[in-house]
Amino acid sequence: MQETTTENNEPINQPIKRSLSSRWWFWLIILCLITGGAFAVWKKQQTPPGAAAKAGSKVPALPTPVFVSATRKGDMNLYLTGLGSVTPLNTVTVRSRVDGQLMEVHFREGQNVAKGSLLAVIDSRPFQVLLTQAEGQMARDREQLNNARMDLERYRTLWKQDSIPRQQLDTQEALVRQYEGAVKVDQGQIDSAKLQLTYSRITAPFSGRAGLRLVDPGNIVHATDTGGVLTITQVQPIAVVFPIPEDSLPQVLRKMKSGRLSVEAFDREMNQKLATGTLTTVDNQIDPTTGTVKLKAAFDNSASELFPNQFVNARLLLDVKKDAIIVPSAAIQKNPQGAFVFVMNTDKTVSMKQVKTGISQGGETSVIEGLAVGELVVVDGAERLRDGSKVEVKERDQAGKDKKPAGKPDKPPQGRPQ
Repeated sequence: MQETTTENNEPINQPIKRSLSSRWWFWLIILCLITGGAFAVWKKQQTPPGAAAKAGSKVPALPTPVFVSATRKGDMNLYLTGLGSVTPLNTVTVRSRVDGQLMEVHFREGQNVAKGSLLAVIDSRPFQVLLTQAEGQMARDREQLNNARMDLERYRTLWKQDSIPRQQLDTQEALVRQYEGAVKVDQGQIDSAKLQLTYSRITAPFSGRAGLRLVDPGNIVHATDTGGVLTITQVQPIAVVFPIPEDSLPQVLRKMKSGRLSVEAFDREMNQKLATGTLTTVDNQIDPTTGTVKLKAAFDNSASELFPNQFVNARLLLDVKKDAIIVPSAAIQKNPQGAFVFVMNTDKTVSMKQVKTGISQGGETSVIEGLAVGELVVVDGAERLRDGSKVEVKERDQAGKDKKPAGKPDKPPQGRPQ
């Protein structure tokens, strides 16, 4: 019985011994890993700082490439700009003042005409006939008046001699006055006929540029026609009407009292200056829908730079700040404390300086406080900088592009043989 039990227990103990052997190796491996990690930590703590830096040091960070510009002292102009329209000082539609056939046209379309120059001729023969008739009537009535006046002198002599009654003398005096009235009527008819003859020759009311011809020779024109013969627009001088904000109006009015204000006209893109003029007047009311007031400036326009109804950008020179410190507007940065710039030091590091800015015009800003003349401020690359950052100054070529480092050719386009 006892042997049977021993034989039965032997197969059971063998798996237990193998399980214990496997666990022993597992825990041994865990213990080795823990010991190795602790040794590495201890070794790192025992290594001097200089030796660690020497053994595991990396390449130091490269300086940040930036573009810089030197601050300068100069005059800073304060401008008010508005989109305006070129407006002629005078525009007229030339119409006929009499009825008749258009016989001649003496102007070319688009021609500059002088005041009083002949533009067109209407058939004047009917008005010449009326003038002849009026002059004949005038001659007849004048002779009748002369005869009545001579009779009146005779009647006065006879009345003094008591040879005729007073009634006959009074009748003759009334007849003389009647002929005098008839002569005045005749003179009016003559003047009217002469005026019609004058109107048959259409002349320019003022100097300007002739527009397109609206009526061809041979047509019958009337004084009641609305189209007219042509239009004339005065272009020398010419005006520009443009709006400014109502908040700027008091300052403009003060400057107008002290002297003349200059106005420059630019094209729509503000790239080319077209002409220079002077401010002449301010409108008498503010537009409540836009909050602006219209200004009017006069331009000599001797070279015909401005054209009627042309849209231009009008720039009013409101004030000039003398000896201001000027920096590019791109150098001005913003933070919760206000405006600041990065100034490059002699050791190629940058310092952040808080500044107080003034007016800005044309990509430049005046600095009231915080900078001195000649300091180098960062105008490009400031978004990657901090106070004390190391920088590398880059230059721009004439086209405004970054210069490539020497010795590095351009990379050829992909897909093309090198």
